[in-house]
Amino acid sequence: MQELFILNGPNLNLLGVREPEIYGYTGLADVEQWCSARCLAAGVKLVFRQSNHEGALIDSIHEAVRLQQQGLMAGLIINAGAYTHSSVALHDALKALNCPKIELHISNTFAREAFRHHSYISPAVDAVIAGLGVAGYVLAVDAITDKMAC
Repeated sequence: MQELFILNGPNLNLLGVREPEIYGYTGLADVEQWCSARCLAAGVKLVFRQSNHEGALIDSIHEAVRLQQQGLMAGLIINAGAYTHSSVALHDALKALNCPKIELHISNTFAREAFRHHSYISPAVDAVIAGLGVAGYVLAVDAITDKMAC
């Protein structure tokens, strides 16, 4: 069975609590449940992780690369949080992965502070979903699983 990784960066463990006027009141556990149901329906195993540590996210991407070498990767969705705007290391790790990759943001980063307008992640992925709230996660799962059906 192919696997779909969803990686969440710093502070996303506080989703639903931290700045709900920007990120909403839905918690990350709810998002995981929705994505899990979508993956189950598509016949894909979901690997859903959150870390406040850049190295842990990179290790997860390296794990995905190993699975890709075995033909077991459906795709990867990453909400790198603040690392989006600072991590060349995440960019480099993502470049090693040759399956569908989507960068995800709950808020519209371009409608926020200027430092959020640049992404080191975007050049290393196939698509970006931003500003659709937590519904963006399900859309990203659907985009990857639909691509698998082609």
